[in-house]
Amino acid sequence: MSSFHPHLLDRRLRVARAVVWGVIGIMVAVFFRTQILEHGKYRLQSEQNRLRPIPLPAPRGIIMDRNGRILAENVPGYTVSLLPGDEDSLRATLVRLAPFVKLDAAGIERVLVRYRRAPYLPVSVLGSAKLELVSALEERRLIFPGLVIQPEPKRYYPDSGIVAHLVGYVGEVTEAERGQPKFAPVRLGGLVGKDGLELQYDDSLRGADGVRFVEVSALGHVVREAGAGQTLAPVPGRPLHTSVDLELQRYVAQIFPAGQRGAVLALNPNTGEILAFYSSPGFDPNAFVGGLDPGYWRRLSESEANPLFNRVIKARYPPGSTWKLAMAAMALKRGLVTFRSHMPIPCRGGLQFGNRFFHCWSTRGHGDLTLSEAIAQSCDVYFYQLGLKIGLTSLLEDANAWGFRRPTGIDLPGEKAPEFPAGSEYYDRLYGARRWTAAVTLNLAIGQGENSQTLVNMVRFYQMLASDGRARPPYLVHPASATTSLGLAPEQLAGLRLAMLNVVQRGTGQGAHLRAITIAGKTATAQNPHGPDHGWFIAFAPAERPEIVAGAIVEAARHGSSIAPLVARLIARYLGADTTAAARIQETLPADSAPHATPILPGPAVEDTTVTDTIATTRTDTTPAPPTPRNR
Repeated sequence: MSSFHPHLLDRRLRVARAVVWGVIGIMVAVFFRTQILEHGKYRLQSEQNRLRPIPLPAPRGIIMDRNGRILAENVPGYTVSLLPGDEDSLRATLVRLAPFVKLDAAGIERVLVRYRRAPYLPVSVLGSAKLELVSALEERRLIFPGLVIQPEPKRYYPDSGIVAHLVGYVGEVTEAERGQPKFAPVRLGGLVGKDGLELQYDDSLRGADGVRFVEVSALGHVVREAGAGQTLAPVPGRPLHTSVDLELQRYVAQIFPAGQRGAVLALNPNTGEILAFYSSPGFDPNAFVGGLDPGYWRRLSESEANPLFNRVIKARYPPGSTWKLAMAAMALKRGLVTFRSHMPIPCRGGLQFGNRFFHCWSTRGHGDLTLSEAIAQSCDVYFYQLGLKIGLTSLLEDANAWGFRRPTGIDLPGEKAPEFPAGSEYYDRLYGARRWTAAVTLNLAIGQGENSQTLVNMVRFYQMLASDGRARPPYLVHPASATTSLGLAPEQLAGLRLAMLNVVQRGTGQGAHLRAITIAGKTATAQNPHGPDHGWFIAFAPAERPEIVAGAIVEAARHGSSIAPLVARLIARYLGADTTAAARIQETLPADSAPHATPILPGPAVEDTTVTDTIATTRTDTTPAPPTPRNR
């Protein structure tokens, strides 16, 4: 029989009490940390299980013309979204939802892709829902777990295609775009500008999204919306005031040759403010709001008309005879000629140079002309010789200094730089060292050869002629600084304007002659190796004190003279003069000089190669091919 030791019992009791108090102490410490120190953390987890955040998109800033008329605004709209759950339950809900929102298998997969990108956010099903659909879904809310329908501002462009290339459009931000600093703050699924002013000024137009919370059950049904959690109101984007005159823009769209491709640009020559900016054919930017219909996009991408292609700032064409004013300005600046200077060889329909004959557009010839007369009659033979007098090196030097090889800096995305040789080494690469002659100068002298310019860049050059000889870069919202100057004396600028006035009054641009306004301008017919020639006309008025300079390019117009009435009507409308005479001239043009209409069809946003090719190609002989005679 073992003996009982009281001290052993006491020791066991002390150990037991220590263990119990230790456990109690640990539990108290854990409870203290959980309930006191980490109360916020666990409460947040609980709230996150019960509350779901719903982004509140900020209304984009409205875009207005110079007089406060609306170019882009916001109208009431509805979006349909689903709260995130697991992918299988989401797919099942989408299958049940498909008959109502017209989702096919591809559409369901697009929604699931959005879910995988951001499983913690409501996944957008329909970006723009009509009220009838919203009502039908609200009646069936119980069979669609996680259904969220909320009013959201919807972008709307009242003038649609008339301002499409100017304003651009909006769309859902992509993963690649979110990698750019400009779009880093944008949430997945957020809308951003995709082109035009919407893209250029997206950071100020976008504003800042808000957030609200909804309370959900364990099954994902929305239990309570209002008051479930603190709401952060969105911050609207800032309004954007532009220099465009919407009424003038509408008028340009009205008088532009129906079904024809081309562009029109008008600006204030003394400030650079853009007054009208039009590219044809256009597209409907409203079709991109809320998601682009795949069938519509297919029609866009299969078209040859390329309506998404901005022909004002991206299309490059041989400038043709509009370039002759640049040649005249170079020769005057260098003191090589005056306005009364004659060339050694009069025009008899062409010029023999080496073993080739370079034609003038007039096969009968113009005879012996002064510089002023040669501009008015657009005589090729005179300018062939003027180009040789200037010399290739000086020609390239002045053209590069005046900006004929760089973008204008207009405040729109995607402007293309013109194509022009940087120096004579260009021809060594093109034809081979010492395998070309000064004949390349003859092509350049009449605006052909290795020279392709955008409409915006040519209008910028004529802006310098219409002002004090200094460049004012074209702009829509914020002007850019520039130091480019033609370096001409005031009397030389006045002489060029007088010569351009003669172009309209008794030269190749008589279709722009109006009694009420003195219009000075220059026509051009630019070679197009893929079809009928393109037509140019650039002008300003009043000739003695210009207030507007406007230019137009119409593809396959056959003759530049056929474009003159279009520009004259635009100028007359802006200056408040009678446009009846110009309209009558335009309507009675000969059939072979009128633009040939082609259907306006949608097209992809890619550069049209038919307008970027130049006439000169690499040859094996030592002299580039002469240009074909063209009506200037």
